Amino acid sequence: MMWFLMCVGLLIGGYFVYGAFVEKVFGINAQRQTPAFTKTDGVDFVPMSKGKVYLIQLLNIAGVGPIFGPILGALYGPAAMLWIVFGCIFAGAVHDYFSGMLSVRNNGQSVPNLAGKYLGKGAKHFMNVFAIILLLLVGVVFISAPAGLLGKLTGWDVSIFLGVIFAYYLIATIVPVDKIIGRLYPFFGALLLFMSIGLTIAIMVSSEYTLLPGFEAGDFLTNLNPNDMPLWPALFITIACGAVSGFHATQSPLMARCVESETNGRFVFFGAMIGEGVVALIWCAIALSFFGGVEGLNEGMAGNPANVVYEASTGLLGAVGGFMAILGVIVLPITSGDTAFRSARLILAEFFKIPQTALPKRLMLAIPLFIIGAILTQVDFGVIWRYFGVANQTTAVMMLWTASAYLLRHNKFHWICTAPAMFMTTVVISFLLSSHTLGAGLPITISTIAGLVSTAVIASLIIIKTKGKGDEGVIEKA
Repeated sequence: MMWFLMCVGLLIGGYFVYGAFVEKVFGINAQRQTPAFTKTDGVDFVPMSKGKVYLIQLLNIAGVGPIFGPILGALYGPAAMLWIVFGCIFAGAVHDYFSGMLSVRNNGQSVPNLAGKYLGKGAKHFMNVFAIILLLLVGVVFISAPAGLLGKLTGWDVSIFLGVIFAYYLIATIVPVDKIIGRLYPFFGALLLFMSIGLTIAIMVSSEYTLLPGFEAGDFLTNLNPNDMPLWPALFITIACGAVSGFHATQSPLMARCVESETNGRFVFFGAMIGEGVVALIWCAIALSFFGGVEGLNEGMAGNPANVVYEASTGLLGAVGGFMAILGVIVLPITSGDTAFRSARLILAEFFKIPQTALPKRLMLAIPLFIIGAILTQVDFGVIWRYFGVANQTTAVMMLWTASAYLLRHNKFHWICTAPAMFMTTVVISFLLSSHTLGAGLPITISTIAGLVSTAVIASLIIIKTKGKGDEGVIEKA
């Protein structure tokens, strides 16, 4: 219990201490009008209160990532908890803050346009393609997972729930942001917090289960995976949401179009990521605790993290409480999947310069996205998840380098973004070179050396090319 509480305390402390430092480096301007007021359109640019925007942002970024990812990562042992804590504070929350605040400073623009502005046209075209692919994968993952859980709960055919969720996604994607998302998601956010706190208290007071049983301090630095899977670099791909996730870069601009003041940015963007980190930490601890360790977890999971969610929720909270907890897990991906498709629509709208105030024009972009998504749901979930993980972290790398380039242009302390960008670049390159299923299958030593060298070259080029260059186009005054 002491180790778990210490990890939670570090996350909360990270918000107040490191979050304040990041905000100071960025340099907020309380008098500067946000896009919610300068571009109000009643559809996507709609002013909302700080608390409401926070809860929506938390649900938008959460999905099943901070639940399924930490459960899978828990197979490596408590080392997964360290990555959640330090990855969340020094990489994920920084990534989310800059993806949101740079959008605020640039009229609510999405991540491809931000990458193009600070890294060049090549980066913009790359991110346009990559962001759409990622968002489609996210949408598919966040349809399949809740549909599977609903099928498990009811015994009904999963295809029925796939159709129902798809129908909801289409409606939520095209209606004004304050009609469904703005009204329902704060309630769902409260449900998520209730679920997380309830499960934590239940396992702490349980006489049958012990929090992190049999683990010692040294286990936090040890790979305990029973399947002999290497911790480096796979753990940092497996646990994305909850530590650092490129998907969030596609979601933050949605709320950047709704925040009422730049002073709300740390609470909304940095704070929501810390909140997701706490959720990830809870599920990682539950996975390690409910089954008595990594061996029991490996058997109980049976290759599907949804089994852990079902067994732990009903086992700790009983039938009614377990149903509420599982409902929270079902809501998470649904409330991220619809905003994934919404983000994809807006990115396409920016690229093709199609105004989105008229319903027919929103449908013109949304319907083809849903047709492709429906086709992808027929692909094996495990395959989709692996590609989602790599696409997710590659997008995070691009966003971190974009933020680093922004700070370099303005002669600000860029290492808060450059350091995590370098680390995640090494992770992605090393993983792609070493993976036998998604990459070249090279030995891990060679892959890591190649990753380090490539990262050093990329960092040098970006620093040399952008340092002190200043902004082009929109000139901001902080």
